[in-house]
Amino acid sequence: MNRNMMKQAQQLQKQMVKMQEEIESAKVEYTAGGGVVKVVVTGKMIVESIEIDPDVVDSEDVEMLQDLILSAINGGLSKAQEMASSKMGAITGGLNIPGLT
Repeated sequence: MNRNMMKQAQQLQKQMVKMQEEIESAKVEYTAGGGVVKVVVTGKMIVESIEIDPDVVDSEDVEMLQDLILSAINGGLSKAQEMASSKMGAITGGLNIPGLT
């Protein structure tokens, strides 16, 4: 590998490390049930918070609430993954590099 290619590879690696740090600190929100359940997911794919509108809490219909929570969490995780892939794709030009988000 010539010197110029080495320098370009090092620059790409620095950009990728910086982007990975940005992704990990980023947060996405996702709502379900018209906004009655909201989750916040980090770029590390960790559910940071869940907010539930008290009006949707019904002891007679716990299953519906469970479905809304599950939907919000899965949607939030999916949205966070899409955000990470999009940001990394901007650097890699869409190349699928193993080990990257």
